[in-house]
Amino acid sequence: MMGAFSECYVSAFGAMASGGPRALQPRVQLEAKERGLGVDVSLQALGAYLSASSPNDLLRKTVHLAISKWDVASDDESWTAAVKARSKERRQLVYQRLGVDDPEVVAILDDLFPVEAEAAVVISETFEPWYTGVRETRGQLYYSAYAEVLARKKWSPEALAALDEATTQVVERLTDPQRIEARQAKGLVVGYVQSGKTANFTGVIAKAIDAGYRLIIVLTGTIDVLRRQTQRRLDMELVGKENILRGVDPTDPDVMSHVDYQDDVDWDTKFHSFGFLPSSRNQPDIIRLTSAKFDYKSLKAGIVALEFEKVDRTKALFAAVNLPQSSARIVVVKKNKAVLTKFVRDLKSIKTPLHEIPTLIVDDESDQASVNTSDPQRWKQGVTERSAINKLLSQLLGLLPRAQYVGYTATPFANVFVDPSDADDIFPRDFLLSLQRPIEYMGVSDFHDLDNAVDESDRTIANSNEKAFVRDAVDGSHDGGEPKLQECVDAFVLGGAIKLYREAKGEGSYRHHTMLLHASVKQVEHAALAGEIRSIWTTQSFTGLAGLARLKKLYLEDFLPVCEARSNGFGFPANFDDLHPFIAQSVARIGTAGDPVLIVNGDKEMASEEIDFDRRQVWRILVGGTKLSRGFTVEGLTVSYYRRKTSQADTLMQMGRWFGFRPGYRDLVRLYIGRAESEGGGRTLDLYQAFEAIVRDEEAFRQQLRQYSVLVDGRPQITPRDIPPLVSQHLPWLRPAARNKMFNAELVVRRTTGSLVIPTGYPIDDVNKGKNYLAVRPLIQRAMTKVDLVTPAGENVGRSSFKAWIGEVESHVFLTAIESIIWVTPDYYAPDKAFLRELGGRVKRWIVIVPQTADEKNVRLLPDVGPRTVFKRDLKPPSYKLWGEPTDRKHRPSAQFVTQNIEDYGDPALAKYRAADVGAVLVYPMAPAPSKLPERPSAEQIVLAVAWITPAGVATSSQVVQFRVRNSALAAEPIVSVDA
Repeated sequence: MMGAFSECYVSAFGAMASGGPRALQPRVQLEAKERGLGVDVSLQALGAYLSASSPNDLLRKTVHLAISKWDVASDDESWTAAVKARSKERRQLVYQRLGVDDPEVVAILDDLFPVEAEAAVVISETFEPWYTGVRETRGQLYYSAYAEVLARKKWSPEALAALDEATTQVVERLTDPQRIEARQAKGLVVGYVQSGKTANFTGVIAKAIDAGYRLIIVLTGTIDVLRRQTQRRLDMELVGKENILRGVDPTDPDVMSHVDYQDDVDWDTKFHSFGFLPSSRNQPDIIRLTSAKFDYKSLKAGIVALEFEKVDRTKALFAAVNLPQSSARIVVVKKNKAVLTKFVRDLKSIKTPLHEIPTLIVDDESDQASVNTSDPQRWKQGVTERSAINKLLSQLLGLLPRAQYVGYTATPFANVFVDPSDADDIFPRDFLLSLQRPIEYMGVSDFHDLDNAVDESDRTIANSNEKAFVRDAVDGSHDGGEPKLQECVDAFVLGGAIKLYREAKGEGSYRHHTMLLHASVKQVEHAALAGEIRSIWTTQSFTGLAGLARLKKLYLEDFLPVCEARSNGFGFPANFDDLHPFIAQSVARIGTAGDPVLIVNGDKEMASEEIDFDRRQVWRILVGGTKLSRGFTVEGLTVSYYRRKTSQADTLMQMGRWFGFRPGYRDLVRLYIGRAESEGGGRTLDLYQAFEAIVRDEEAFRQQLRQYSVLVDGRPQITPRDIPPLVSQHLPWLRPAARNKMFNAELVVRRTTGSLVIPTGYPIDDVNKGKNYLAVRPLIQRAMTKVDLVTPAGENVGRSSFKAWIGEVESHVFLTAIESIIWVTPDYYAPDKAFLRELGGRVKRWIVIVPQTADEKNVRLLPDVGPRTVFKRDLKPPSYKLWGEPTDRKHRPSAQFVTQNIEDYGDPALAKYRAADVGAVLVYPMAPAPSKLPERPSAEQIVLAVAWITPAGVATSSQVVQFRVRNSALAAEPIVSVDA
């Protein structure tokens, strides 16, 4: 009976797939009557059912998906009454329209399916609405099928709703494929490394085909392995069996031997099947112009494959009478000059007028190869020189006036630095969409302790990502440092054994288990590194007494404590003896191919075996460089050994293959990374710290996009043209992108209302340190009242308090101090200081907060001030002129409270200062080694670091940034704001 009960509700919600929520009970009662059910199908019965259901229950997932989709539906849909998406008010409207008015049922739904507040962020020009109502919902064959595929892959309802929302946000900003006048739109979608961008552009392609786009061009990076991976993914989840077979009898082995995927182990179970050829139901077929084995080849006599069918030849292809009956063509090509040249040549040869073809160009890894990297100084008067792939892209856009360009990348800086005045280039002039961080994604912030409120001395594997997952790639106990290759391999074997232990207990299936070694781009070094690993594998026993003793030590000291703190309910042996049987199985699987190591690079002799996660199980140790970086998904990656150096943030970030989804084995992931890689000249580079700097740049960029995406008076605060100056740079030597990719934009004013500004660029020479001490001294001298301040409870920490000296200064005293500070470069933080000058009299006073530590061992008598804590802060790294983060997270709420940027958290010592025209400044005396300072240090031995925050409501303009563009042909260096 419960099965029938569930069916009634599933059917009722299914009837509301379009048009928004409507009265639920009449539909359920009708379903029950038609089924002759004599059971209670009331709302109360639904609440009881859902309360007792499991997360995988069909009805529970159906209700969750429906509510999630209505939560995020566009504000301009008629039923929403313009109630803001992702709000409590929208959820109340959904309940009202459904007729769910029982408080207990509402409470159950809210508890099981909370409103997801985070959404993709869009910076956009205004656009012509067309993808609404009937146009959006009619003929959703391909997107509906794709959503079913993802549901079978166990995507959560929240994730499916977010994908539906984000893909609509992209498609609605493209041009209506039936628009009479041709118009091109150009956009950029920014995701995270290894975070599912392919899923988003597959959804966009599905909706685009449903809406009428008939030529789909997917550019997949520069290497074959990535093109094949993308082709197979699209064929399996979007194109489907019927479009691949094209009428071929799947039971005929002779015919099937010439068909793609005839030997693919996933053909029967994972490749989507519609159950019919779409054209048999008046839906467009998809004709593939590339296959899993072959990139685009010149069609010659087969050029007819590119010809588009028309029902009415007297009308254009984009006419409403022709588009629905015309098949879509999809071509998946790598960014290779020869391949793209063939495709452009064939396009010119077809009879269908190119200006009639609604086209979607999806450019995966769009910051690679696509961006024009030619030297502007060599451009002729009025003529732009272009690099090879950029030139071919420009030709495609010129040949196809109805082409829409959407770039995808996790490292967008090169794209936003493209000159927006170049009409033939790929600058995302129409929109930039920043995707949500996916649920269960393991990214940079999961390997770093960004803004961790726990004191460094109190950090453990339970509250520190670094302690849990990160290890130095080099053993400092050896003279000169020995690579920890043996430990890496041991960790890989142990990780495999624990996966097999979980598999035996029914806790998931681990088809792939991989280890990645990326230390160089040079192939000769790949061979040497692979040789070392092979030697370890053959000479160091893993199942003998010595090997087991070594593994037991690593398990008890490393893996067991991390599993206990981070396993999230997945099993692990408390006793090493219980893991023992699975170690031999792990070693056997890794060595199945006869060689545990697989080199993946461009040397065909060295890399004699292709990496293929699709057709076979892979338990291997992968050694490589470029081929194992940008865009390519290393399945089952558990242990990473990374030591490759680069001075470009986007390049470094793309090397982070350890980012991604780690279902069932997050606690087993280990990153062995170089912490002191030699750069020559006595300089060393901390790669782990470099990744942390990148993520701060990235998060600062995303946060600004989110802040500025809010409309002011119904209009965008900024458009994509205003984005370049928002890119920050935390390490002076680590550029956001290569110089030849960076557009020259100079930020003049950045209005940081309510945001904490934390400079770190203080000079290190004694003369300037002394001058800066004198500049900031008036602030610290006015903080003469010692009080206890509150730190509210946060992640991993409870409510606590700290002592601080506080006081207040007039606005002109604060401004004089900030203006008098000498920075590492003259224009350091100039845009933020310009905002302070703009504020003028709007901020009457500044509250000075000088935090102290409970441990008084670092208290020193500062010149003309008195006893104050000197905080230990280091240069990051020592050979570069940038300090580490001066502020502590636990001190910031005090400044935020004073300036009304957070609610009252019960701090009486500061309550009397709180006002709408009051700013706050944190001051930190700091030095690399406070304990070594004399009792009375000189001004030259101390750096007085400052961080300030303006009042929450103060503003000088609704425009948050002001910038000017330099002549890119004349500027010698890119201008990028240096942030901290």
